[in-house]
Formats: sequence, C-alpha cells, structure tokens
Amino acid sequence: MFLPADPPRASRVAFWRPDGGPLPARPGREAVLEVAVPDGAGGAAVHAVPALLLPVAEALPLLARAGAPGAGAHPAAACWGAAALGALHLAARGRLLPGVSPAGHDAWRMGPLEPADAERLRALAAALPPEGHAVPVQGSENGGDGGDGRAGEGGPLLPRPEALLRAFLDAVADVLPRTPAAGHAAGAGAFASPAPLSAHGLRPWAEGVAAGHDAGVRLSLRVEAHGHGGPDGAPPRFRAVLRLRAAADPGLAADAAEVWAGTSAAARTFGPRARADALLALRRAATAWEPLTPLLTAAVPDRLELDEEDLGALLSAPVGRALEAAGLGVEWPREFARGLTVRAVVGGPAADTDAPDALSAATAGAGAAGGTPATGGLLSFDWRVALGSTELSRADLDRLAEAGRPLVRLREGWALADPGELRRAARHRERKVTVAEALGAALAGSTEEAGERVEVTAEGGLRDLRDLLAGTGDAEGTVAPPPGLAAALRGYQLRGLAWLHRRTALGLGACLADDMGLGKTVTLIALHLRHQAGPATAGPTLVVCPASLLGNWEREIAAFAPGTPVRRHHGGRRDLTGLPSGAFVLTTYGTLRQDAARLAAAADWSLVAADEAQHAKNASSATARALRAVPARARVALTGTPVENDLSELWALLDWTTPGLLGTRAAFRRRHAAPAEGGDPAAAARLARLVGPFLLRRRKSDPGIAPELPPKTETDRAVALTPEQAGLYGAAVREGLAAVAGTRGAARRGGVVRLLTALKQICNHPAQYLRQEDAPLAGRSGKLELFDELLGTILAGGAATLVFTQYVRMARLLERHLAERGVPSLLLHGGTPLARREELVRDFAEGRAPVFLLSLRAAGTGLNLTRAEHVVHYDRWWNPAVEAQATDRAHRIGQERPVQVHRLISEGTVEDRIAELLRRKRELAESVLGAGEAGLTELSDAELAELVALRADGR
Repeated sequence: MFLPADPPRASRVAFWRPDGGPLPARPGREAVLEVAVPDGAGGAAVHAVPALLLPVAEALPLLARAGAPGAGAHPAAACWGAAALGALHLAARGRLLPGVSPAGHDAWRMGPLEPADAERLRALAAALPPEGHAVPVQGSENGGDGGDGRAGEGGPLLPRPEALLRAFLDAVADVLPRTPAAGHAAGAGAFASPAPLSAHGLRPWAEGVAAGHDAGVRLSLRVEAHGHGGPDGAPPRFRAVLRLRAAADPGLAADAAEVWAGTSAAARTFGPRARADALLALRRAATAWEPLTPLLTAAVPDRLELDEEDLGALLSAPVGRALEAAGLGVEWPREFARGLTVRAVVGGPAADTDAPDALSAATAGAGAAGGTPATGGLLSFDWRVALGSTELSRADLDRLAEAGRPLVRLREGWALADPGELRRAARHRERKVTVAEALGAALAGSTEEAGERVEVTAEGGLRDLRDLLAGTGDAEGTVAPPPGLAAALRGYQLRGLAWLHRRTALGLGACLADDMGLGKTVTLIALHLRHQAGPATAGPTLVVCPASLLGNWEREIAAFAPGTPVRRHHGGRRDLTGLPSGAFVLTTYGTLRQDAARLAAAADWSLVAADEAQHAKNASSATARALRAVPARARVALTGTPVENDLSELWALLDWTTPGLLGTRAAFRRRHAAPAEGGDPAAAARLARLVGPFLLRRRKSDPGIAPELPPKTETDRAVALTPEQAGLYGAAVREGLAAVAGTRGAARRGGVVRLLTALKQICNHPAQYLRQEDAPLAGRSGKLELFDELLGTILAGGAATLVFTQYVRMARLLERHLAERGVPSLLLHGGTPLARREELVRDFAEGRAPVFLLSLRAAGTGLNLTRAEHVVHYDRWWNPAVEAQATDRAHRIGQERPVQVHRLISEGTVEDRIAELLRRKRELAESVLGAGEAGLTELSDAELAELVALRADGR
C-alpha cells in the first residue's frame, strides 16, 4: 500500500503479507506496521505486521513487475503495479506539471489527465482490495487517515482509494525528473532535497502554468470586423471576443458574456467553476500577450478592441505560437483573405516532346565542369506568392510589403496579412540552382529558403523528369537481355536492369541496394553490355571493389559476358594504355586512393561502379574523395547495406552517384536526416520520396523474389555460462562500470567499447579473453560445448557449414579445437593473402573440408559459398545487416538446398539483451532504409549497467 508524504517524492510504499509470512531482508527498510483491514464480520481488525517501507523510486521496478500480465501477484499488489505502469506511461507522454505542495515544497505532479486517464484511475480505485489501502492506525507510520477516508463498519477509517491513487501518481511524477545532479543545478540543492522553498514566489507561478492544462475550459479569441468597410469605405475596425470551450467536450462552446450571464443553455452547461477556470487560463494567456491584461479586471471579460498594432501582433507567428502554447486559440473571420503562401515554380514551360528531349531542353548548357549530362545545367526558381486564394504579382507584393500594415486593400476588398511575412516574401528573388538541386526539390516537394520550408512545384521538362523517375523499379517494366549476356536473368533482375538503364542513360546515378546474393554483379554486367549496344559510342566501365572481390568479378565477367576485355588495375598490373571502349577495368579502393588522377585521365568512362559501396560511406574519407575525382557519364553504387550507422552514409552514396541531388551534407542532416531519425513520419516520407527514385532496395522476402530462393531458417540457440565464465563476466562488469562511471567523451566511449568487447570474449571462451593460446579448451565454455553438439549433428548428416566470428583469435582457437577432434577445417581472416583467399574458397567448394571458419568482417561480403547448408554465428555483431551479409555467403542465388542459420547466445548476458537493440535498429531502417544501431557508447551509467548485468534468470 502507498504511504503519502509531503513533499510527494518522500512518500513510501509498504510491502506486507496478509498471511504474516516472512519478507525478504532489506536492511534499513524493515518496520512493524499497524494496519486496519475488514475482519469479514462487518468490522475491522488492527494487525501489527512486518513490512518493508521502500521509497517510491526503489519500489517502482517491483510494482511494475507485479503489474505485468501473468505475474501472479496478490490483487492488491497487482492493482498498485497497474498504477505504477500507468504512472510511467503518463510520464512518458509528458504529463508532468510543476507545483507547490501544501507544506511549501517544490513538487512535480501528474497532469493534465485526459478523460480516459481519469476513467482508468476510477476503475483501478474500484478494484483495489482493502489490503491495498489499509490505513495505519493513529501513531503508525503514515500518521493516520488525514480526514480523507471512509469508515469500515464499526472500525477505523480507510483512506479513499481514488485519492490515494492520485497521490501516488503525483509521487511518481515528483520522483522521475530528479537526478543526483539536480541539487548542483539548483545551486542551493532545493530541487534535490525536501527543504521547502518560498511558496509566496512559486505558488502563483505554478498555478498559472497549471491553469492552461488543468482548467475545465479552453479559451479562444474570435476576431470579428465591425464598422464600415469595403471598396469605397473606410477600413473596418476589429475586436476580439473571448469564447469558452469545455475541455471534456470541445463541441460545447459559448461566448464569455453568455457564460457570465447564464443566458443560454450552452452557457449554463459549463457549471459554476467555469468562470474561475476561465480567469486562471486567461491569466496565463495574458503573460504571453500583454493586451489581454485588461480582461482580467473587467467585470465581464467579454471583448477586446483591436488597433492595427494588436491586429498585426495576432497575425504574427511568434504571438500565435505563444498564445497556442498558453492554451488560447485565435479564430479569424472567413470573409477576409488571409494566410500568405509562398511556393517556388521551377522547370519552365511544359515541353511537347518526349521526356528525354524535354530534359535536354531544360538542361541546355549541361556538361559543365563537375556535372553530368543531366545535372550540370542551371534552372531558376520562380516565386509565386498568394494571399488567401488571390495570387499576388511582384508589384502587388512590393506595394503591400512597403505599406507595412496588417490590414491591406487587395483588389476590390480588404485582406489580413502579417507585415513581417509580407516583407520576407518580397525578398524572394530569382535563384539559380543546378538541375540536380531542382530535381531534388521537386521530388521532395519542398526546399529551404532563409531557414523556412517552401513548397516547390515542377513544370515543363523537370516535371516530366520527376514523373519519369518517381515510379518504383517494378513499375518501370523490363528490358530485353542485352546481346552477349550469357545468363538467364530472373524477372526481378530484368526489372532492376531497366531501372538502372533508364537512370544512367539520362546521365543520372543510382544505388542498387539489393540483399546480398540477389545478383547485383550480373545486373551490372548486363548494364555494361546494354550501354555497349546503344546507339552512341560508349566508353569502358570502371569497377572499384575490395581486393578480395577482384577474382570474383573477373570470373563472373568471363562467365556472363564472354569475350569482354577485362583488365585488373592492381598491384603490379597497372597498364591502362590502349584500353578498348567496351572493356571492364577492375581496381581496388586502396589502388584508387593512389591512382585517382591516373584513372580519371585514362578514359572517357561510360560507367563507374562502386561495389560494396559502403566503403565510401564517409564522404570526407580519402576513399570517397578519390571516387569523386574520377568523372563518368554515370555512376552506380552497389551495396547490400546502404546505411550501416546513420543517414549521412546514404547522403554520401547518393551525393557521389548524383551530385547535388540531396544538397550539402549539413543541409541534408538538418532538413531530412535528423527529423527522420527522430521519428518524424512526415520527414521520413519526404526523404523516401527524394531518395526513392535513385535507390532500389530489394530484399529476399519481397514478393517475386522469395519464391526464386531456397528457404532459410534462423534459430537463436541459448546456452548458459560455465562457472568460470560467470565469475569472469561478473568481475569484468564491476571493473568496467567503475572505470566508465562519470566519464565523458572519448574516454567514456573507449571504456564502454572495452567493456563490451571483454564481455563478448568471455561469452565466447575464457581462453580468448585471457589470451591463453595453448590452454585446454574443453569444459570451460558453454558456447563451445553447444558448438560441439551442433557440429556433431551437422557432420553426421554429411553437410558443410560456415562458422563466423568477429575475432581472429577465437577462430584460431576453434581451428585448434576442431583439429584435436579430427575435424578438417579451413580458416580465412583479414590477413589472408588474396591468392590464398581464392584457394581457400575453391578448396571449400570442392569439398576438401566440411567446416569453413571465417572472420566476419573479412569474409562477410563478396564470397559465394553455396556448398554450405548451415551457417553458425559463434558470436553476435552489433549490426544485423553485417550478420545478414555473412549469412548470404550461403543463402544466395545458386543455393539449391535449405539453409539453416544458428546464432549462439549466452543466456542472461549482454548478448541476450542486444537483440532488442537490433530490433529497434531494423524499425528505423524500414522507415527510410536504416539509420544505424543504437548508440551503445552513449548509454548512461544506469542504462549501461542494465545492458551488461549478468542475470541468473536469463532475462
């Protein structure tokens, strides 16, 4: 039961057993409590019971657990648990108001409560059994009933459940916002201790803040014209009429004069408190706009005469926002044109020719330095301004802005406009933008001008181009396979080829972001052949990829485009002389950084493709700068993970493929990425419209693709730590948390990474963490035991398996362990030479070993290992996309058997709880193709402790 106190944060929760049984030991929290409960015979009996008296903050986790469905708690504990969960939900919705307690303490309280919240509170009060509000008798811990109680038959008073629950909500509200640093922030520590503040200074302020929220009425000003007006008459005069609306029923409204006089049925419905509530709300609104102050002293606060200055202030955005925040709305007369709208029209007059020719007309002068045929020209923003439904000419706008008055003559009547908005609109002048910038604004539907978002309308060739690109890959149909392609493309591959061809033929870039294994390589080869078969002379194609994929590209070109010249530009083989126009040149990111200028001058590249383009996700890196230095008619990024961490990586890829489309990185972060990552659905939709035409994202689960791939089964296999692992884990947690406590910046990030790395290594095997290269392995790791059992079953069925770990040391330990068991294995890691890497892949494909041990980062992309039917993730990677890429070494085109994926997870550890963080990452990725994993290094001390704590129950 709840024991209220003043201030509310000093309240406590009493836990006791009706059967008198023992309670868990909590030194300093134990007491004997005298409680009164009905005796079943119409009276009440007083009992002295052992109890635990816990502060609200300490009791909340216990109550929340008791309130969970299926917890099996006593009905009283379940009710208080439900109240705790409800209080947390209210706090999460921001339902907190400042206040002053009766004893003069600063105190947060819960509010305002919506009608549905109040109804749930009443239902909970009705369900609370006597044991949940058994008041201690006089002289006990909470000092009696305090007069707010109800009598049992012939027995002591019991407190009213609803009042007690409301006090509990306020106690939770008063506890949650407070931290150990609050006292330092407050200077004298007033906000961290129960010491009373001066109620004379705070109480009126707190009541004013609460008035706009707790009042039973809401206020508005109805602006209306009176006096003469019209084309030939004097300008009309205006007044503001105060109106009341019922908070519980917004449809119930009446003028303040009617409510004060009680002259209408609607006014009488408001009840006796309406006047006081309205004055409290009006007091708060008057602090936001001083001209309302005279209404506070009027006998009837009915109306306010408005001069031009008042009218202009009400029309201005700052005053409007301040009044809205204070709970007062403004209603404007419909007969006056009002509401200034500004939009930009770009693209010129509509063309009568087809879309590519219209684009050519719109981009006359394209091909300037640094541009591509479709994005190098310049277009103008033509600004259109309207007041209400009347479009203003430039002369109209200049005249109205110069007048500087809120009431302006417009055509044959009068209009209302904020003079500040008129002046800002008049400052818009013709602005030149590149075609790529104009196209980006047309796709997003808006642009930013002087810090404000402005609607953009596309016309002419730009509108045609926007409409041409706005469809999805599937909506654009397919093209016939190009001559010379020795492969049967699947339907979705043909659609992807058509999508790429349409963009690159216009000189635009694109990002093909298919899941690994869906055939990005063969699609790019087909695109190259399509370019070579076109009417215009095409240059060679440059492919930039990781060194480990050079051999794969060369083999696949030979297989799918036999006879096509291929040159490797890598190592000692760097000859670019006499390059045929239809050739492929293959180079690595490392070589590109060294030879960017040489490659830029080597040929008129028809196409530059970046495979595993996430290598250039940092736009300021040397790799990204080198990519930008190589000009091409079109650029294509190939990647299975267009975003690994945040949306700035998406900007880096698309700003390389189509420069200028997304604006500068800073503008992209401000306009699109930050709002989308913050959960703004409108921003996410706007960004999706902008990037969608240039990024084709397809997954194996998509309709039309899944039926063409074998099934994949993923299983998380939990395993307990051994005693040795548990001891090491607990020690590492204690030492790691102590090391990062109170630290900031790079020191904190480094400390958190070291702690997480240590815990994952302990979960793998103590020998990895302790760096015991030759120590015995058996019997020391729960994961290794499970791995042995799993591998025994796999090998007994004659299947092959891939085993991924992010640690080379762990891979070597597994290699030694398998050798001791007589199981042949192969090992590939980041230090494996290129020639040896290709030899290992060939050995596995030819069946020379049933187990392939792979370093996750070194072997997570580019390899085709479809001989494997099983994939084992020995440890978890923080990024699920990286894990999925590794799995796709086996689950890809060419795989004819079902693939089973096994993830080994240590129960009750950081590995167990990381899955929730990965799930959150996927949800953000779905909104606009991902924004990266949770910021583990930015967790607070409490959050970090919660993440890494070892739990015996595995939860």
